Amino acid sequence: MDLLPFGSDLSENNIFSKLRRVEWGMWFVLLVLATYGTILLYGAAGGSWQPWALDHIVRFFLFSAIMFTVAVIDIRVWYQLAYPAYIIVFVLLVGVELAGDISKGAQRWLQLGPLRLQPSEFMKITAVVALARYYQDLNVKNIEKIKHHIIPILMVIAPAGLIMKQPDLGTGITVILVGGVMVVLAGISWRWITGAIVGAVGLFVFAYNFLLHDFQRKRVETFLNPELDKLGQGYQITQSKIAIGSGGFWGSGFMHGTQSRLDFLPERHTDFVFAMLLEEFGFVGGILALVLYAAVMAYGIYIATSSRNIFGKMVSGGVTMLLFIYVSINAAMIMGLMPVVGMPMPFISYGGSVMLSVMFALGLVQNAKVYRDKIINSGFAKK
Repeated sequence: MDLLPFGSDLSENNIFSKLRRVEWGMWFVLLVLATYGTILLYGAAGGSWQPWALDHIVRFFLFSAIMFTVAVIDIRVWYQLAYPAYIIVFVLLVGVELAGDISKGAQRWLQLGPLRLQPSEFMKITAVVALARYYQDLNVKNIEKIKHHIIPILMVIAPAGLIMKQPDLGTGITVILVGGVMVVLAGISWRWITGAIVGAVGLFVFAYNFLLHDFQRKRVETFLNPELDKLGQGYQITQSKIAIGSGGFWGSGFMHGTQSRLDFLPERHTDFVFAMLLEEFGFVGGILALVLYAAVMAYGIYIATSSRNIFGKMVSGGVTMLLFIYVSINAAMIMGLMPVVGMPMPFISYGGSVMLSVMFALGLVQNAKVYRDKIINSGFAKK
């Protein structure tokens, strides 16, 4: 709800007026989700605030400050930073390939002095913002011409390829899906979309046979038939299904889930926290969480449709899709509907990097709301 006419000097220059234009309902839903996660993490630690629950809720409030800061900065600043940020993160991805740290068999981190970064997390956001700028600059008459979509497609495929090589299949797929949605939101013809889907299926077959690592192929095979390796690759899915089934409709009760309390459920504080939620709070608790996520996405869709500049519209749509991918892949993964790819459930799973990146991204959505009437003059729209 708009409390002030945006065209006034007060709304343009006063930070408090800008904060009044923030979608506070969205932040409140995020607070409820973070609180939900804190309760689960408290139970996962056996009724202790350490080592996860306290950090989780403190991080949420710290990152909320970052979200609001991102929201009030002039949208034209983010427009100008879009390409430089993308280039920097892409260079960091190349740096990971050349000199990245190896941990648990994966080369995903880059040590820069005291900082240890995972550039792939930042690429999810910078790709969205860079593509939003590209389509802001593109003349609307050229949307149907496939040649004008070659550059954004390359902007997605290149980093996704580097990320998958680390190997990080989940993040690579996320970048491709978000990039694909951005191209669709831009208004590309459905005949090209159909061709892309057919090509993606062919690419998957090729990648499965020639590009995926042995352990990644094993994940796909185990997903199709967990019984092949119940004590190995299939262990996580099997235990997750047992936890979900034992929860039933109402759940077994807070801190009364046998799979989580007896340590059968792996990674119960990160990737499989939603399985623990379903075990303890049942179908009802799971639906409540999904309704909360749906509410956040509804805010994102509303902001995207109400924005009067293409940049804000595209950023909001892309970030909303990013959140949908996080939630849907994690939920499908813990139910055995998708292979295990290491995708956390935002605001419920423990982890600072993911919460920071998602909060920053949602700050950009809030920014699109605050500056929804701002005119962005690129000055070089493609003829």
